[in-house]
Amino acid sequence: MTSLTRPVDAHPYLRAASAGIRHHARALAPSETDPPEPADRPHLDVLHAHLAALLQLLDRLADTTRPPYPAAGRHLATARTRLWQATSEVHAAFHLLPGAPETGVETDACEPARLPEGPPVLTICQRHLAAGHVVRRKTTPTDLRPHTTACVR
Repeated sequence: MTSLTRPVDAHPYLRAASAGIRHHARALAPSETDPPEPADRPHLDVLHAHLAALLQLLDRLADTTRPPYPAAGRHLATARTRLWQATSEVHAAFHLLPGAPETGVETDACEPARLPEGPPVLTICQRHLAAGHVVRRKTTPTDLRPHTTACVR
């Protein structure tokens, strides 16, 4: 009798990433002793990096699933579009947060030289532009429009 790989063992790195996110979400839950901290730029930068990686994974899954299973591939492509919208909102929130205390300058555009930690090799803006390029190659502008009303910036 052959042993089948259990689904939980099939993709250990995805399981580890999911466990890390669950742990982080629990750590951010308010407690009686510590009030919740608002998001900061480094936090949103890491979250954006995770979303961009997930976007790339969904893109590849949609591309490989669509030929044999067109309906499932369309659903994955729709998920990719919705994830892009979430990624875009995290990027916008990053720029609405205040900079580091020593700079005292808020950024409202992608200007890596004005980021609190200086211009890193791969800034959130560069990552966002690269992810946007991939999404826009495969998605129409109508599909990219948010389906809910978002607050005006």
